[in-house]
Formats: sequence, C-alpha cells, structure tokens
Amino acid sequence: MIVLEFKLKGKAEQYRIIDEMIRTAQFVRNKTLRYWTENQGIKLVDLYKQCAVMAKEFEWAGKLNSTARQASAERAIFAIQRFFANCKAKKPGKKGYPQFKKYTRSLEYKQSGWALSVDKRCLTFKDGFAAGKFTLIGSRDLHFYAPDEIKRIRIVRRADGYYAQFCINVERKEEIVPTGKAIGIDVGLNHFYTDSDGKTVANPRYLKKSEKALKRLQKRVSIKKKGSKNRKKAINKLGRKHLKVSRQRKDFAIKMALCAVKSNDFVAYEDLQVKNMVKNRKLAKSISDAAWSQFAQWLEYFGKVYSKTVIAVPPQYTSQACSNCGNLVKKTLSTRTHICGCGTTLDRDHNAGKNILAKGLKQAGVNLNTVAHTEINAWGQTDLYSLVVASTSKSTD
Repeated sequence: MIVLEFKLKGKAEQYRIIDEMIRTAQFVRNKTLRYWTENQGIKLVDLYKQCAVMAKEFEWAGKLNSTARQASAERAIFAIQRFFANCKAKKPGKKGYPQFKKYTRSLEYKQSGWALSVDKRCLTFKDGFAAGKFTLIGSRDLHFYAPDEIKRIRIVRRADGYYAQFCINVERKEEIVPTGKAIGIDVGLNHFYTDSDGKTVANPRYLKKSEKALKRLQKRVSIKKKGSKNRKKAINKLGRKHLKVSRQRKDFAIKMALCAVKSNDFVAYEDLQVKNMVKNRKLAKSISDAAWSQFAQWLEYFGKVYSKTVIAVPPQYTSQACSNCGNLVKKTLSTRTHICGCGTTLDRDHNAGKNILAKGLKQAGVNLNTVAHTEINAWGQTDLYSLVVASTSKSTD
C-alpha cells in the first residue's frame, strides 16, 4: 500500500465547501461515538447503520457521500477497538478512552463520491456538497495505477492549503545490489545517530533553529484581537512555520533511513519507548525534535521495500556494557567516553552502536562471540552477507 499526495488548486468558495465537508465528517464521527456511549453493549456493526439514520435525520449530513460517512464512523470504531485492545493487554497508564473531536482536519472517501479526469490531473467531488473540480498539483503520476487500485482518498487541510492523498493498493519493491555490510545504530541528542563503525550524523535541530521565529510569530498572535481577521492571518503564518519545521524533520528522517538501508544489508537499531522518554521535561523538546520514532518507522518501511533485514533490539545496557568484554561500566549521561578495565576506550555512542549490532545479530540467529563483533569490518563482504541472509532465512523457517 502506497500513498501519493497532491495539492488541491481551486477557488475560495470551493475551499469553504471542503471545510463544510470536514465539519460534517467530524459530526458523523462524534455522533457515532455518542451513540456507542449511550448504548453500551451494542455491536460495532450497528454503528455503520447509524450513518444512514443520520443522513435521514439531518439533511446537510445526507449531502456527504455514504462511503465518506462510513469512513468517518470507522474512525470512531477504530478508537473504540484500540481502547478495548489496550484494556485487554493491560497497558500501563491511560488506556485511551475515545474522545470527541473538536478540530478535525481531514475526511476520507472510499471508491465512490469522486472522479478523476481522463488525464488524471483533476479531481471532482460528486456528492451533495458539489465542491466541483480541483487541479492536482504534484510531481507524482497517477497514470501508472488503475482506478480500481485507488482504495481511498483522504482530503487534508493544512496551514498552507488543501491536499488529496490517494491510497493505492500496490506493493512497492525495489531491487538493489547487496553491499555485504551490517551496522548497529545508536540515536542520540548530541549526534542524530552513531553507527557501529563510529560514523556520526549531525543532529539538525530544526525546532531549536526556528524557535526565535516561532516566538515572534506567537507574540504577534497574542497581541491581535480575538476573532479578528488579523488574528486569523497571524495564526496562519504561525501554522505555516510549524508546518515547515515538521516537514524538514520528516524529510531528514526519511533521507537518513533510506541511506542507512540502501548502504547496508543488515541494520539494527534501539527499540526506544519515546512516549516514556518525553516525560522528562528537561529533554522532552530535544527528544521530540530529534524524531526518533519517525526514523525507526522509515527504517522498517525501507527495509521491506528493499528486502533488507532491519531489527529492533532492546535498549537495556547498550551504553553501559563494554562492546569488547561485556562488563558493565556505569556511566552518567554527562560521561561521553567509554573506558573499560580491559583497555577499551571508545566514544559512548560508538560503543553503544557495537552493542546494538551484536544484539541484532544474535536476535537474527547469528551466534558470534563478542570479539568477532569488534572484528566485523575485517570479514569479507560476501561472507558477511551470506551469513546474515542464511541466519535470517533459518530464523524465518
């Protein structure tokens, strides 16, 4: 499944109609959730039936395409299912009880209620709202995909305009020549990541670089009169700046993950619990700005696309254990050099990268001693690649 995104170019009146469509989808979602809270014990299938009931009860809700109403009800159903799954798994902390939405920014269509032009450069909405025809602006081409392969369309409102995301039911596979290399990746705040070979990637810190501009724009919002057009303009400028920072962060995470996967046949990284780590109020902003979760998600995605082995390993003791002898060397966060009694002196993150690679290889079924891990670069590329592939295939069998 791949997603292609295009910007929608239309008139101001068309954008106002899209806003009405989004508010209607939010109403359907909240109304479905309300019906569930007031009728405990009903089946989730009954929530779909409420979409038709709402269309008859509210004339303006009936303008929205039936599949769009069903997709809005599905959002409430997914929230309910996630809540029950967290309760069943006894997830610590809050279980995520479904909440009513107030600021929804998107709605979804399934395979009806819209149509593409012959050249697939224009999108037309055909439901009761009659939003009309929009020009699709983007670098991707929809000509490669049949209309029945497009399973859903999501309309998203952002600070800089409206976008259409096409969810296409195809599997992306890329062929690439094996490199015969394996690395372990240790993410951090000083450097974005340090691998088991000692190579580092600088942390861009996009949010920190934009903090002065964000504070200035936030101040302009606060001094404007509430409800005025000038305040709306200031809010839009602030939103655009935040959007730029998030896009920079995402682009950097994608490029680094792609580079790591294409350059190596085996990638091991730490399975960090970022949600728990951001509870530290002194480091929360820096951790969020580093986008470790996004980086991990794209590592997994590109691993599947390029048929590479990507493994998440437990992060316990990766920084404390010695990569040469295995002894624990206690260190505080301020201690950046690993010094062990066996004579090993390494950068803290470099040592962690070696331990992560060792854990990843062991988890994949490659049983190597610790000394061999330190000599991994001395192996022949073909031998290492065949060993990793053989061990991975054995573990999957």
